[in-house]
Amino acid sequence: MVLPASLRMLARLLVVATAALAVSCGNGEQGARITVGAGDSIESGLLAEIYAGALARAGARTSVEARLGGRADYLAALDAGRVDLVGEHNGALLAFLDTTAPDRTPGDVRKALSKSLPEGLVVTDAADGTDLRPRVVLASEAAARDNVRSVGDLVPRCGTLTLGVAPLPDLIALPPALEQVADCATTVRFSDAAALRKALLDGQVQAGLLTGPPAVVPGSTDGLTILSDADYALRAENVLPLFRKGVLDELQIKKLNYVAGELTTDDLAAMIRSIRDDGAKPAELARKWLDDHSL
Repeated sequence: MVLPASLRMLARLLVVATAALAVSCGNGEQGARITVGAGDSIESGLLAEIYAGALARAGARTSVEARLGGRADYLAALDAGRVDLVGEHNGALLAFLDTTAPDRTPGDVRKALSKSLPEGLVVTDAADGTDLRPRVVLASEAAARDNVRSVGDLVPRCGTLTLGVAPLPDLIALPPALEQVADCATTVRFSDAAALRKALLDGQVQAGLLTGPPAVVPGSTDGLTILSDADYALRAENVLPLFRKGVLDELQIKKLNYVAGELTTDDLAAMIRSIRDDGAKPAELARKWLDDHSL
């Protein structure tokens, strides 16, 4: 039986549409995978899982390549195309790219970082709720006696003080922060926050510097006063994703901006403690966090 011309035309259109749909579905299944890289720290691995999970919920095929090393290593992997995205701190990244950058406040850091990024790399919004700056601490008795409440109060006295420094290795590494405050007479390095706390309470050092928020190590500032830093004597350190230009589409970028709007210091600290102290799996914590925030 010979079909009418109109039906033959309809049949051809259906064949074309079906073929186009098959190609479209095939491309979606075979689309390029977005590889999220991470350094050796707990924070870096956790951020990679959060970003990978968020992008997957925006339709991307994702994987995580963890334990790439330090900042120079995972940025080299990003530059070489081995990974497509990494989690970073805006201030530390700026200091890595431009060692002479004087910028401190979140707004100034954002502008300076935008100018300093190598060709082909971009960032999205920083998570303003993640304040990961170093914290300057004093024994509470000494802070009250000398009426020191802020980093600005301490700066004029720094030339006569011994400053102790303790790392928080679970966080993404920061560049040396001492020069951001002032030149103290003597600097003593301690193995961890507990050792620094003891030295402050015993009077061995007069001021201390933790390389991140004390919430990561509960009890690390018991009996100590954390100095305020509203004027940003210490450069802003907020979490943000750094990625290769053209890798993410508009919907995926918007998803990462939603993550930035929800993530906080307390969230990160709690998840880092769960991984370090309880053996929780970063991917499971990331999935739960995304669920809890409807992301």
